[in-house]
Amino acid sequence: MGKPGAARKLAAAAAFGGGGLSVVGATLYAVLRAEAVIARRTIGDAVGEPPDCTGWYGKGRSGPTVKVALLGDSSAAGYGVEAVQQTPGAHLASGLAEAAERRVYLRSVAFVGAQTRDLSRQIDRALSVEPHVAVILVGANDVTHSRRPSESVRLLGEAVRRLRDAGTEVVVGTCPDLGTIEPIAPPLKQVARLWSRRLAAAQTIVTVEAGGRTVSLGSVLGPEFAATPALFFGPDRFHPSAAGYSSLASVLLPSLLAAVGVIPFEELVPEAARGEAVLPISEAAVEAARTPGTEIDGTEVGGATRGTRGRWVQLRRRRRHPEADVELPARTEPVHS
Repeated sequence: MGKPGAARKLAAAAAFGGGGLSVVGATLYAVLRAEAVIARRTIGDAVGEPPDCTGWYGKGRSGPTVKVALLGDSSAAGYGVEAVQQTPGAHLASGLAEAAERRVYLRSVAFVGAQTRDLSRQIDRALSVEPHVAVILVGANDVTHSRRPSESVRLLGEAVRRLRDAGTEVVVGTCPDLGTIEPIAPPLKQVARLWSRRLAAAQTIVTVEAGGRTVSLGSVLGPEFAATPALFFGPDRFHPSAAGYSSLASVLLPSLLAAVGVIPFEELVPEAARGEAVLPISEAAVEAARTPGTEIDGTEVGGATRGTRGRWVQLRRRRRHPEADVELPARTEPVHS
């Protein structure tokens, strides 16, 4: 089987295949469960709540407000940091306000421990502010709780479709590579990497099919995490540190800007030298799951959205923007358009 065929097979298995047990075989299941218990004991339970980043950003800027909803799990909420300005939401909203020269209202409905099945009630809360764009970070807890990939991606597809039907653009940060987490030992580490990459590829497929775009978080946002885990991971060695969340936001921000139409002229045309290309969705999904910072969005070829190998997508590796001064959100004003 050639590379495209292998890519289609892996991505299809991730999106529509069975549970995780078939990946590793029943003979290893007891060992993996025991190691999972040890890893959870080492990491410990989440204690306390992250700072609430909901509020107004871009003080003094003119133009119509951009309303952003932030959904998902602890990586979206910013668990483990002490100050609001250290959360990924504050980084994203401050960066968007500076790049777009507009005020930004961010509503965070993410919470610690959330799984994909929790997105429906988060959307209930998020839609009350009629967001222009939603950012979703979810999937890691689905893997650690052995949720069936087919169930997780079905629920994500439904969530993205619901947001798009409401007129909201959607950016999904796909499941990070959990094989980089230090408290997880082999062979669970290798299986966690496989499960999380399969889920990330599947998340890409269903998100784009539902009208959203994805950004690969890959190996917990890049090689700097592996090189300096003490800097980029928090004390539990599972959640990112303040520096880690800053790096996470820097990966997501270019795609958030593209979703609201703030795209530098030099990025309008794909660059082959950067590995950017138009590909069938299944092949692009697998490539994105391996490479942090890769954006996948639907496109057309010759006026058609699909070819013989499925949906056409644009694979992008957008340039990171210089970090903006992160603001403390104002909370006293009502939401308005």
